[in-house]
Parts: sequence; C-alpha cells; structure tokens
Amino acid sequence: MSDHDPNPAEVLLSILDFEVVLQIIVLLVVSYIFVKVVVSLLFRLSERFESHRVHIRMIAPLFKMVFYLIVIYYIASYVLALSSNQLVAFSALTGAIIGFGLKDLFADVAGGIVIILESTYHVGDQIRMGDYYGEVIDIGLRATQLRTPDDNIVSVPNNLIFIESVASGNYGKSEMMVITDMFIDPQSDAYLAMKISEEAALTSKYIFLNEKHRVTVLLNEFPSHLRVRTKAYVNDLRYEFKFRSDITRRSWKAFAQHGIKAPEAFFPGYYQREPGESFSPDRPSRSERVGFENM
Repeated sequence: MSDHDPNPAEVLLSILDFEVVLQIIVLLVVSYIFVKVVVSLLFRLSERFESHRVHIRMIAPLFKMVFYLIVIYYIASYVLALSSNQLVAFSALTGAIIGFGLKDLFADVAGGIVIILESTYHVGDQIRMGDYYGEVIDIGLRATQLRTPDDNIVSVPNNLIFIESVASGNYGKSEMMVITDMFIDPQSDAYLAMKISEEAALTSKYIFLNEKHRVTVLLNEFPSHLRVRTKAYVNDLRYEFKFRSDITRRSWKAFAQHGIKAPEAFFPGYYQREPGESFSPDRPSRSERVGFENM
C-alpha cells in the first residue's frame, strides 16, 4: 500500500465522529419504526380485502427491501459523504468483517434478497422448507417467519434456500390443494367409499371450485388396506386443516352407515369394542353411524 492510499481503519475513524454516529442511529431507528407502521397497515388492509389478502401482503417484503436500500444509499452518500477512495476502503473493511465473523449473516441477507427478487415464495404462502412447514407471515432480510400448524412462530434463516428445496402449496394465491387420505379395509366397497369422499369434499363449506380446480379421488391398493385419496382445493389456505378434518369426519360417518370399515390390520380387535367407547373420526363405532344427509 502506497503512502497516499487510504487505510480502511483510518477511513472508518475519520468518518465516524459522534455527530455522524448519532445521525445514523436516529435515521435507522426512525426508518425501522416507519417500516413497522407501513407493514402493519398493509397487513390490516389485507384482512379487509380477503380476495386480495395474499397479493397485498406480498408488497410488504418488497417495500422493506427497497426502503432499506434507499436508507443505506442515503447514509453512504449524504451522512458519511464518502469519496470514491473512501468508498473502496470502507467496502474492503466491510468485506473483511463479513469474512471473519458475519459470513452467516451475510448469507442470510443474500438469501433474503434472492427470495424477494426471484419470488421464491411470498408472504401468505404455505411452504415447506427443509424440516419447516407453515404459512409465511413475514420475509425479512435475515430470516423468514412461518406460522406452523400448531400456531408457533418459527424464524427460518434465509440461507436455507441455497441448500434446501422449497415447496409452495399456493404460490401467491389464496386457494390451495389439500390432500386427504383415508384407509379402508380391502373387503369394503371401494367405489362407494370414493363417491362418499368426493361428496364430502364437494359439500364442504371450505371448498374452492371452478373449471380448473375440481375434486379428484384416487384409489390405491395395498396388501393390507385400500387408500382413498381426495384432492381438493380449500378456499383459503388458513383453513387447510379444518378442510381436511371436515372431509375426514363426514366421510367416516357415511362410511360407518354403509359398512365401510377401517383396515383390521391397522386396528386389530377394533370392531369388537365395548359400547360407549369414544368416537375417533378415522375409526367410527357402530352406535355413532348416521346418514350422510344429516351431517
């Protein structure tokens, strides 16, 4: 390094006096509060317009990224007033810091930028990333927040998109396919079970139907049982589990009425239960059999 080349440490000390540091802190705090307020307003607006809920929420991460980039540019250009040489030196120092201690954080930030720019998934999507599954409620520069089926909030590091596959159940839409599996005895009437499952899906209050989204029922045969798989779209991904439970409960009640049993191999001795034992949706008792029209 020649005598006239700027030293990164000297550059940092020269630009970070008390007044500058105070300006940066105030600017970052005000920016953070402003972003929180705007995102909160967007989320409230999305709840008022249910049909556009997912699309409105998708604006939030894009707004945050653009706004923070503008703030960083303003700090570098006007608050720090970096010259071209200082900018090069400061960038070198920043790179060294990242290389020694913040590489994971940098990977998270890089992942957040990729997620937003490539629309890997959106706020409101129901995704599975590695071992994590849930609804995306926020996409930050460092982590993605998911609401899991048991209503926990999980922060998933954004760098996982570089090493894990991501599956989105709805990809920016409110509706989503839900798969419901029911297992029946091989001696039961499989065709009737398929018709009952289809009717249970079609008559559910959570169903989403149009020309492209229809109910499909598939039958698979295994040595010990038959699997009746119902594929249908829920009208709002937040009702995924209610929809699946609704189909399962109403189907099994109708199965019981028509003598369609659960596989004996799954529940040995089940059909010799004593009267009065509790009802389970996938193992109906004879005393609880009711007509499908009464459900």
